[in-house]
This record gives sequence, structure tokens and C-alpha cells, in this order.
Amino acid sequence: MGFEIFKESYAGSIRPITLGKGDKAVTVGGESCLPLYKFEGEMPNKPKIAMEIWDMEPTDWSEAAKKPFEDVLGDPAAWAKKCVEQYGAEMIVLQLKSADPNGNDASPDEIVKKVKNILEAIDVPLILWGTANVQKDEEVLKKVSEACEGKNLVLGPVEDDNHKGIGASAMGFGHAIISSSPIDVNLAKQVNILLENLGVPNDRILIDPTTGGLGYGMEYSYSVMERIRMAALLQGDDKLQYPIVNNLANEVWRCKEANQSMDDAPELGDPERRGILMEAVGAVTYLMAGSDILIMRHPEAIRMVKSFIELIMEGGAASDVAPIEKQLADVDIDYAAMSPEPDLKIEEEKKAAPKKAAPKKEEKKAEPKKAAPKKEEKKAEPKKEEPKPAAEEKAAKPAEDPEAKARAEAEAKARAEEDAKKKAEAEAKAKQEAEAKAKADAEAKVKAEEEAKKKAEAEERAKRDEEERKLLEKRAKEREQLHKKREAAAEKPEALSPAEEQKSHLDKIVERLDRIHRRV
Repeated sequence: MGFEIFKESYAGSIRPITLGKGDKAVTVGGESCLPLYKFEGEMPNKPKIAMEIWDMEPTDWSEAAKKPFEDVLGDPAAWAKKCVEQYGAEMIVLQLKSADPNGNDASPDEIVKKVKNILEAIDVPLILWGTANVQKDEEVLKKVSEACEGKNLVLGPVEDDNHKGIGASAMGFGHAIISSSPIDVNLAKQVNILLENLGVPNDRILIDPTTGGLGYGMEYSYSVMERIRMAALLQGDDKLQYPIVNNLANEVWRCKEANQSMDDAPELGDPERRGILMEAVGAVTYLMAGSDILIMRHPEAIRMVKSFIELIMEGGAASDVAPIEKQLADVDIDYAAMSPEPDLKIEEEKKAAPKKAAPKKEEKKAEPKKAAPKKEEKKAEPKKEEPKPAAEEKAAKPAEDPEAKARAEAEAKARAEEDAKKKAEAEAKAKQEAEAKAKADAEAKVKAEEEAKKKAEAEERAKRDEEERKLLEKRAKEREQLHKKREAAAEKPEALSPAEEQKSHLDKIVERLDRIHRRV
């Protein structure tokens, strides 16, 4: 019996969705296995790449990103046409940057005019990506949806705050929508439920889980996409069985590392290759997480990622993929000058070499300071008192005893100081008690919040554990049934029939001896 690899069975599949119209329409989704696991299920439609354009000339792009489109950056229609005809774009994504209320704040009528010009210039599906301002996006996308009825556009991002307006408009005028949520499985599911309750057809929804460009953002996005795919395929959650779209280019190319020049960061290498590789690596990462549509910018990064998709889906050798073709001047970086001096000593030699003690500096003894000669103080000569007349002596006598008066004043001052001291101590004590009470209240509040958080996490963990337990039990039953099936097949007696020519006992002995000798 030949070796049979165990294959995971999936409870659900991703819904296929068709975007655009005519011969250039694109279908995404439809897979019945985890991302790129073709040995366990079907992936009838390859992941697609949509090229990004802006509806206004970008001012903050790096030279590497501008160079392929430098002649069309001010004309969105010409830009889209170049992407399709020269770079083979399968879809176009129009970033509605000019509509941003914090920027140019273009009116819906201006956006409609630009969209119509682009639709006349291309015949591939068009995706409109708003500003993430829920009010302005609803206002603009509703207007565009009405003006482009029947063009099968893709409108997004749609959030829970504007899903009613955009969703109703998309249904009425025949467009698909992108439901967006901030890196959270439950929120993604909630927006999809709201759209389904509104009446949006299941074959008109895409999921945007929010895309991170680098670092923690990419890790969070990857883990959320992974959980969405596992819930959709392994647990059969029909609220998450939609294709996923990642707005990658907008995130990668605004990272600091993608825009630093050679003078700013020579240790990061060639700025042109750096940005291209950052976008390509991010795209491959999201493909492995389950992305069906990748929104990308640089043609070289797109070429490399398309090659990766072909290698995974059709096979081939990665060595056949051409290296990055530069369009900017090459750079010369002296890495040797930036590197530290190599330490070529062997560790044992370092330990054996005695450490030379640093020579001690002789400390100069401080010379005793000579005492400065004391100046002779002149004794003040007592002043001779002139005799006063009797009338003046009588007037000079105080009416009260000065010692008693001074004593009374000193006692009054001491009492006042003591009262002030007691008052200050009482105020400080009251302040301290108030601070202690406030601190205790804050700590109690934090403790209560932590307990509530722990309780919620425990409940979520218990729920997840229960789901995993049920899933494991289901898989165990399936394996047991498979094992029983195999045992039943093995237990069936194999029918034996006698040979036409029977060998003698001696012939059998000789045959066995020959076989044994051959083995030895």
C-alpha cells in the first residue's frame, strides 16, 4: 500500500467575486484551502495585483516611486492608461487624495469628472479608494456610484458609520464594495453582517482588514488575516468567507525607510532598490496570509511579485526571474569605511595576554595653607557721656518696663509661630490624606478595569478553547473514521490461486538458498 499524506479537510470556502465588465473582467476568491495550500484544496483564481494611481500629482513621493510615471503624474487618465498598456495592469486603483477635507477638499463633481475620464481611457476593473473620512467618503462615493451606473466599480473603504449610504448606492447602481475594519476579526465580521442585513449581495463584498507597511503593523495585519481565513475555512464562518484586499503601496511608500536618501541612511543601501524590495517583501507576506488583491505602486516590485505567484501556482525556477532593473543612477556606498575595525585576535589569546596596569600618577601633596595674618582690631574707646539736664532725664524715663514689654512681644510672636506651624501641619496632613484617597481610588479603578479585562480575556480564551476543542474532536472523529476505513480495507482477504506449474520441495529449498545468498 503506497504512502498517503494526511490532508486537512475544510468546512468552508471563499466566495468568488467578479470585478469589472467585459473581456477584461477579473474574478478573485473561490479557494477552498488555506493560502497557497494547493495540495489540500483548490485555488481556481490566482491572486491579482492592482496598480495604484492618484487623482492629483503627489508631492511627497520619493524619486524611485516617481521615476516610472514622471511624464503622467499630473494626468490621472494618462497615468492609468500607461499602467495598463506599458506595465500590464490587470486592475487600477484610484486613490481619491484630492477629496481629503484636510487637503484640497475637492467636490464630488470634480471627482466624478476624473473617474469618467479614467473609465474612458482603460478597459480593466477600476477600484475607488476614499480618504477614510466617513462623511466625505459617503458623499463622494454615492455621487460617483450614481454617475457611473452599471460600470461595476469597487467602492471603499466602507465602515460601520457610512455603510448604509454607500451600501444602498452600490446595490442600486450595480457596484461592489470593500468593507473596512481596524485590524480586528470581530469588527470585520460586524461590518459584513451590517452589509448583509442591508441587503448587499454576498458576491459584491470584499474585506479590507487594514494593512500595515512594516514592523508591528505588518505582524498585526498578518495575524488578523490568518485568523479571518481560519475562521472562514476551518470553522465555516460564512460572515468571513470573502476575498481580502490589501492597500499595500500607500503604507509601504510612506514609511521613513522608503523615502530616506543615501545621504540620510547610507547603511540601508541603494534607496531605489530598498523601496522596491520593501514593497515586494510586504506583498509576498500578505499573499501568504491570504490576500486576493494587492494594491501596489512600483512596476519592478509588481513584476517580482507576479513572478512569485506564477512560481507558486505553476512551478518553475526562481533563478529565471530577472533582477531589479534600475531607472535612477547607480550609487556607490563604501560599506568598508562604515564598518568597525575587525578584531582578529583569538579568544584564547585575549585571555592569555596579561593586562598592563596603567601607571599611577603621583599625587601632589597639598601644601598647608599659610594662615593670613590677623589684623589688629582697634578697641573702641568708650564714649564719654555728657551730663544731661534734670528735665531731660525725667522725660527720657520710659513709662513702662522695657524688659516686660520685650518678653510679652516675644511670647506673642512664639504663639503666632506655633499657631502658624500647627495650621500648616494640619493643611499638609489634609492634603496628604486627600492625595492618598485619590491614589487609592485610582488604584481601585485600575484594579477593577484590570479584573474586568482579565475576565473578558478569560471568557474569550474559554470560548476560543471550546471552539478549538470542538474542532479537534471533529478532526479526531474524521481521523478515526479514516483509520477504520483503512483497517477494513486491509482486513479483506486477498484471493489466492494455485500456480499452473507446482515446484517440488527440492526446487523450493534451492530457490530460498539462492535468495539468501544474494542478500548476503
